[in-house]
Amino acid sequence: MKSRILAAACAAAIAGPAAAAEFTLVVPLVTGEDNYNFRAVRAFQHHVVAESGGRIAVDIFTGGTLCSSGRECFDAMQAGLVHIFQSNFGEPSNLWPSFAVLDLPYMLRDDPVAECVFDYEPFMADLREGMLEATGNIRLMTVSNSGGWRNWATTNRPILTPEDVQGMRIRTIPAEVHQELVRQLGGAPVGISWPEVYTSLATGVVEGTMNGITDIVAMNFQDHLNHITLDRHAYMGGTWFINNDMFMSMPDDLRKIVVEGFDIIEQFLRAYPKFAEVAAYETFVAAGGTIHTLTNEEHAAFREATSGMRDWAIAQHPDNERWLNRFEQVVAACEAQIDGRLADLIQ
Repeated sequence: MKSRILAAACAAAIAGPAAAAEFTLVVPLVTGEDNYNFRAVRAFQHHVVAESGGRIAVDIFTGGTLCSSGRECFDAMQAGLVHIFQSNFGEPSNLWPSFAVLDLPYMLRDDPVAECVFDYEPFMADLREGMLEATGNIRLMTVSNSGGWRNWATTNRPILTPEDVQGMRIRTIPAEVHQELVRQLGGAPVGISWPEVYTSLATGVVEGTMNGITDIVAMNFQDHLNHITLDRHAYMGGTWFINNDMFMSMPDDLRKIVVEGFDIIEQFLRAYPKFAEVAAYETFVAAGGTIHTLTNEEHAAFREATSGMRDWAIAQHPDNERWLNRFEQVVAACEAQIDGRLADLIQ
């Protein structure tokens, strides 16, 4: 992998404008140019290059050409071979176990609460510090969204009750928190990297996956998926990291521009799924798929069936209970703030 990254980086440097820059940020994406993450990084690129007067260059590599999985990309980031990487809540927990508490099911009820939580700077500052302490040089910059909300999506039979998961082979990201969720419902989790999901569904390696509708349609998974159950068990947070050695090597004025660029990424990616999912659901249904909406009682059954996830998370690491308590406190404060605002507005 190291030789592949070095070769690609050298080719980009020879190509032109980046050679004149004081700093070149290498950004790998496991998705292609038709993906929303690419559009977000292009907006980031435009901002930092323009505002820095060309002192910063941004080289974007798509389709997993530099690194094809979260583990590979994080390894490359720690080695300083790449500088910015977008992940989720699950994969960073392989580096810092306490990050996994952000991905426990049914913790965040809706977008306003999730955005409030990840805009609360004291909490974000603690997350940044925790990640830096655990990794040495990987800095959390922002939490956007990455495809809406995770739902159950299956090939042959729908998941309408917790019991329906029993015995099913469900694709998960290679993160223990997602795999444990499937286990607690009696299913068999199969960790599969993103570029391999389509083939795994087509060949029957797995019978379902946990993804948002925009990602499902963007990757044409509706060719094989026939059912989606809207349980919204996890907010698909997009976690954006930078190599801290590179970031801190920049002068203050350039670091400010980079931070502004991440703000642009956050704004775009939080808004994108909210309107893109409308057309995505229509595409899924037009392909013959069925969308199942749970009643409040059915939804409560899933929360009850996965209530053991809290104790499981606490048992994984000595610091997890403290972080989970902190997370729950911020969530409760955001819910109260949003409910209070709505109560005022409807009077």
